[in-house]
Amino acid sequence: MTGPSAAGATRTAPPTGVLGGTAEHGHDVTGTVVFDLPAGLEAAAPPPSRDGVRLLVARPGDLRHARFSDLGDQLAPGDLVVVNTSGTLPAAVAGVRAGGETVAVHFATALDDGDWVVEVRPAGEAVTGPVADLRPGEQLALPAGVRLTVRGPHPAGQRRLWRAYVPVDGGVVAYLAHVGRPIRYSYVPDPQPIEAYRTVFGRDPGSAEMPSAGRPFSTELVTDLVSRGIGVTPVLLHTGVSSQEPGEPPQPERFRVGPQTARLVNATRRWGGRVVAVGTTVTRALESAAAPDGTVRPTAGWTDLVLGPDRPARAVTGLVTGWHAPGASHLDLLVAVAGPSLVADAYREAVRARYLWHEFGDSCLLLP
Repeated sequence: MTGPSAAGATRTAPPTGVLGGTAEHGHDVTGTVVFDLPAGLEAAAPPPSRDGVRLLVARPGDLRHARFSDLGDQLAPGDLVVVNTSGTLPAAVAGVRAGGETVAVHFATALDDGDWVVEVRPAGEAVTGPVADLRPGEQLALPAGVRLTVRGPHPAGQRRLWRAYVPVDGGVVAYLAHVGRPIRYSYVPDPQPIEAYRTVFGRDPGSAEMPSAGRPFSTELVTDLVSRGIGVTPVLLHTGVSSQEPGEPPQPERFRVGPQTARLVNATRRWGGRVVAVGTTVTRALESAAAPDGTVRPTAGWTDLVLGPDRPARAVTGLVTGWHAPGASHLDLLVAVAGPSLVADAYREAVRARYLWHEFGDSCLLLP
């Protein structure tokens, strides 16, 4: 997922670059990784080449610096890399409220009954949080004469995400392709084309924001992995908007793990290979299909699984990830795969070496 928490979009970080908290290794007694992100480490634009970003390879007691194009050197024949085929939607649309206020509508998730989950923010890039006075029944005017009707908070108990009725010929996905733009946060000052927010694997449109751990992959890198005897296999998980409030868990997301991928994951584990998930989205999908013994079954539907210290990973044994903002719920997922000490060590080194954060930034390979 690409953006920061709502707090992360506007947060002024302390000038120091040290891991915070009272814990010796940068995590507290619950296993939560705590750190301060210095100013100036946000990647403000796409890098010149996808696989040219930096890669921190983290094994217990061993931190190494590489380039993402060297990923194959860090894996072994028989390992399996699992990728997300969800394609990023141009999910931000300009809207106008009844009183004339211009807003940005972020289309987060398509629901089974045709409604959509949306987030409504002040116009412009996502600098501030959602508008505070949205009400059920309110209508917003969208481009091309479309009117959005706000139904109510979704899920109940919060006022950031709302269920909305959006009648449009041809469906909302096709509509967004004509009038939408990528969701952009304040650390990216200039608009970027939708292609910058898509991965080479994106074949199934449906994510509000890019499954960004897959962005550094190039077609040449995938070819290199396969030629080394490293498998590559897909899952699908459509991401919602990533601008959670501090402490807010991930929202339910639609996913699919197909029979072929389930067979490959199970065979890789039997043969002693590593199952390396590309991103938190892939990890969530695979673990939602995993039995207590780590066996993965073909599964499709919605997942509300939240991984963390109380629910460690069962099937995933390695993780390619970007760098997440302080307080992000995704940090708990990293801990569920790699343990708090290894994740804290990696973040300490990334801050020290001034790796770049967010969707256009650098990467980490966690191999616990």
